[in-house]
Amino acid sequence: MNMQKLMQQAQKMERDIQKKQEELEKMTFKGVYEGVEVTLNGKKEMISCKLDSSKLDLSDIEMLQDFIVLAVNDAVKKVEQEYNSKMGQYSNMLGGLM
Repeated sequence: MNMQKLMQQAQKMERDIQKKQEELEKMTFKGVYEGVEVTLNGKKEMISCKLDSSKLDLSDIEMLQDFIVLAVNDAVKKVEQEYNSKMGQYSNMLGGLM
């Protein structure tokens, strides 16, 4: 394989990866647990947190903190699943460097 063709393929792969990363960053992911709903973007940044007071005892701070952690973990898991779905093919090609 000649070097020019190899460079073109690498540049195309880089553009594809960048496009998929940009798509992922624009997506939102909801995590839910027992009356707590959080929303993360594809960068794993929390952009909202909603509490359903009809399902929660708002006076139990420790329980509420635990539920928020569980809802965030649920959303993070969804971001990672989507990332692996979109980017997994590239990490296999690059020997796990991603």
